[in-house]
Amino acid sequence: MSATVSQSTHADATRFSVLSAISFSHFLNDMMQSLMLAIYPLFKAEFQLSFAQIGLITLTYQFTASLLQPLVGYYTDRRPQPFSLAIGMGCTLAGLITLSLAPSFPVLLLAAALVGTGSSVFHPESSRVARMASGGRHGLAQSIFQVGGNAGSAAGPLLAAWVVLPHGQRSIAWFSAAALLAMIVLTGVGRWYRHQHRKPKTAAAPVANPLPPRQVALSLAVLLSLIFSKFFYMASITSYLIFYLMHQFHISTRLAQYHLFFFLFAVAAGTLLGGPIGDRIGRRQVIWVSILGITPFTLALPYVGLGASALLTIIIGFVLASAFPAMVVYGQELIPGKVGTISGLFFGLAFGLGGIGAAILGQLADHWGIVAVYKICSFLPLIGLLAVFLPELHPQRAKPAATTAAA
Repeated sequence: MSATVSQSTHADATRFSVLSAISFSHFLNDMMQSLMLAIYPLFKAEFQLSFAQIGLITLTYQFTASLLQPLVGYYTDRRPQPFSLAIGMGCTLAGLITLSLAPSFPVLLLAAALVGTGSSVFHPESSRVARMASGGRHGLAQSIFQVGGNAGSAAGPLLAAWVVLPHGQRSIAWFSAAALLAMIVLTGVGRWYRHQHRKPKTAAAPVANPLPPRQVALSLAVLLSLIFSKFFYMASITSYLIFYLMHQFHISTRLAQYHLFFFLFAVAAGTLLGGPIGDRIGRRQVIWVSILGITPFTLALPYVGLGASALLTIIIGFVLASAFPAMVVYGQELIPGKVGTISGLFFGLAFGLGGIGAAILGQLADHWGIVAVYKICSFLPLIGLLAVFLPELHPQRAKPAATTAAA
């Protein structure tokens, strides 16, 4: 009996070494992606691009990621692919090199598509690895995994300001070393992943969904609406904050990139806390507060000065980011046994909506001005009112059954 308990405890331990490796890889992956977003001013000047064309680059990158991610997640739910993580990073590597050598706008779109394809493979499988290594602390594991990506996104603008702007487009190729490092780390993660699937499996009690199918469908629709609100608004910041600040306050590109870094750093901090808080107080509460709670700040943002703008974007980034780890785990608990599918759907939708948002907002900015875009987007968080329709889930009820089976 004691041996059984010991083995169960060991199996259920949170694998922080694996979580650290997958989070570090997420850092490198998203750092390379945000680098592309942060150097839009360089491309705009170099290729004489309009705001609509800037939005099209984002749309191409995020469309390839969003289109493929649910398919990758669905496939790997049935046939896990431990080394697909390293292969996906190889696509990102090819995209970076293409980006550094691109002679024209169509080639920029090709490079963006390659980077998006890499993301489409990376996110569903790495989210599955995070859940496998969680030891039951799913929110914490999801936050550790996602905070790496958000920290990488925050680092991108700094690296753009320090490296790419002074040295030009060709210097983007220097970051291929980061992609190679990520491939090495992910190969090690793939070996652990493969070992987990080769280990003898203990019989587990089937996880039944306590909610009727109609309520599951309604809850999923609400979650997707909230993801729309979050990532459409995020697109207005990540793609256009630099241009907004330069237009509204007449500051330099470098200083505007620092402001984008402050926002993305706050996003990373909010992501780290969102999952563990959801483990403690419930994911529904975190989702409710984080989406709707930023409304006063988004409504005020287009009407304040430069200093207050920096403060508000930090608050918005921190509060808004805490929702996504809770959303992903809530979705996984809403539809048990479909970790890859739900992760691919949510991450894919996040990328797709961000891309569509960037393209639409670029068109609006060309016609009505960038300030008008921020005024319109300030109302998006009101969609968070839909969170009232999310039921409270209690997945911990399954734990006693698993303990009984082990005993």
